[in-house]
Amino acid sequence: MFDLNFYSGKRVLVTGHTGFKGSWMCRVLKNAGADVAGFSLEPPTNPSLFEISGVADGMRSYIGDIRDFAALKACFDEFRPEIVLHLAAQPIVRDSYKDPRYTYETNVMGTVNLLECVRLSDSVRSVLNVTTDKVYKNNEWEWGYRENEPLDGFDPYSNSKSCSELVTHSYKNSFFTDGKVALSTARAGNVIGGGDYANDRIIPDCIRAALEGRDIIVRNPHSTRPYQHVLEPVMAYLMIAAMQYGDISYEGYYNVGPDEVDCFKTGRLVDLFCNVWGEGMKWIDRFDGGPHEANFLKLDCSKLKTVFDWSPCWNLKEAIEYTVEWTKCHRDGKDIGSCMDGQIDDFIKAAEWISKPCK
Repeated sequence: MFDLNFYSGKRVLVTGHTGFKGSWMCRVLKNAGADVAGFSLEPPTNPSLFEISGVADGMRSYIGDIRDFAALKACFDEFRPEIVLHLAAQPIVRDSYKDPRYTYETNVMGTVNLLECVRLSDSVRSVLNVTTDKVYKNNEWEWGYRENEPLDGFDPYSNSKSCSELVTHSYKNSFFTDGKVALSTARAGNVIGGGDYANDRIIPDCIRAALEGRDIIVRNPHSTRPYQHVLEPVMAYLMIAAMQYGDISYEGYYNVGPDEVDCFKTGRLVDLFCNVWGEGMKWIDRFDGGPHEANFLKLDCSKLKTVFDWSPCWNLKEAIEYTVEWTKCHRDGKDIGSCMDGQIDDFIKAAEWISKPCK
C-alpha cells in the first residue's frame, strides 16, 4: 500500500504549482507534512485556485519560466529537492494552434531544462514527468492505448508532449542508468475538479454557464474522453514517485485514467453535470468545426493496476458531485481550504490502495 506519510519531511519540488492540478498537488503534499517548493509562472487564470485556496501559505514559491534554465537551476541549487514532480506545461490544445512555438518551447525545452537540472543535482532521488493521454498516435479505435503504443500526437500540444516523453527516455538511457535517480512518466486522461478556470475545457465552461445562469454551449458533444477527478492522477503521481524512490524497479511509463465505464461522450458528461447541478441547467449543441482534436480516446491502465494494485477511486458521477460541491462552496463564500481538505480526506478514505492514517 502507498502511505502518504512517506512524504513527511521530504523536500518536494512541483513545477507548474500555480496551476489547477499543481495547486491540488501542493495541498496534498502540505497536508502530508512535506517541505514543498514550487516553480512556475504566475497563476494562469483569474481567479486562480492557487490564490483563493491559500495553497501558497507554508510553502516556497519560485515564480519563473520553465524555459529559463538559469532561473530553474537557481531554484534547484537553493531548495535541493529530493523528489521532483514536473507538471509545468502549456496544456490547452486550441492554444497550441494559436502559438505552437511557445507550446514547443515550454513543453519540450522545459522538459530538457528540468532534466538537465536533475542531471546536475546531487540531491534528487525520484522524478516524475507528467504528460498526457494524447501522446499516442491516435487511430480512433475503441480500445484503450497501452504504454507500448507508438507516440505521435497530432496537434502541437499533443505532439510536444510526445516529444517530452522522448526527451525523458533519452535522458533516462543516457544519464540515469546508475540507479541513483528513478525517472518515470505518467500519461493522464482529462481531469475535472473544483477550481479549474481554464478556457476550452468542458467542465469549466459548464460551471461558468451555471454561475451566469445561461445555457451551456457544447462544441463537440460526440467526442469520447477518459474523465476523472483531479485527485485521481495527483494521488497516483505521488504513489509512483514515492514507490520508485524506495525501489527503482518501479520506474517506468504509466497510464493514469478511469475505468472504461467512465470514458464518456462529452454530451453525456454535460447531461450528468446538469443533473448534478440542478437549477434547470441545459445545454446546446453548437459544433464549431474548430481545429483537429481526437474524437475517440481511451487509456488501458492495466500496468498501473498490476504493478501497484491501484484502482480508480471515484466514478464520474462522484467526480462531478465533488466538483459541484467545491464550486458552490466558493460561490457561497465558504472556506476553500477546508473544502479541499475535506475532499482530500474523503478520497483517502475511499481509496483501497492508500493506507489509512492511524487514529
